[in-house]
Amino acid sequence: MADIDIPYRRLTTIFLDAGNTIVAMELGYIVEALEAAGITCDPVALRRAEAAARPVVSAALPTLRSTETMGTFEFYVREMLARAPLTPEQDREALARLAHDLAPLMDRVGRVAFWSYVLPGVPEALAGLRERGLNLSVVSNSDGTVERLLTEVGLRPFFDTVVDSHVVGYEKPDPRIFTHAMETVGATAGTTLHVGDLYEADVVGARAAGLHALLLDPFDDWPDVDCARAVDLTALVARL
Repeated sequence: MADIDIPYRRLTTIFLDAGNTIVAMELGYIVEALEAAGITCDPVALRRAEAAARPVVSAALPTLRSTETMGTFEFYVREMLARAPLTPEQDREALARLAHDLAPLMDRVGRVAFWSYVLPGVPEALAGLRERGLNLSVVSNSDGTVERLLTEVGLRPFFDTVVDSHVVGYEKPDPRIFTHAMETVGATAGTTLHVGDLYEADVVGARAAGLHALLLDPFDDWPDVDCARAVDLTALVARL
């Protein structure tokens, strides 16, 4: 079941990560904070830099141990800024200070607001998956707010259940979070696909639970991974 070949036509259930899969950061908050520090950055370029940072963040997760700590988010912000065209340019020490100052922004704004950008095409893709008779659930590392987030951005009705790591006590890549999700909706591993944006959390965790796994890679930043990839959820719908 860990094969790169996914039996798309036999799938009955799809699990979806939340962050960078169906929703993303409202980067305007970061752009505004940068401007307050005298630094400019194009929001489109910053979103590209965020995606480019994911392989580095993923590779560091065995050491960082959790996606949900402030230290991990600070690391994530630093790697994103390091790949962004900032004006004026910043050296590594300056980037580290910036990331340290910016990391608390997520909690000051509130995580629901901070992660409330619905990725383009997601509502249509979710509708397309539903039209194909698939059961959909969210399986996300979060802080207990992901269900409220999905409700506020209007996506909650698409999902049979929402599994939040903070609520169930297991965080990806722990396979128990996927087992819990399967038991909740009555799914079987062989006909279930998990889709996410971080190899170490989403692919490794899903495979450990016996699920198929698909990595979202919108800019071809993961050319050497040993799993199936797709640009976005619209591309997944086209394969079914």
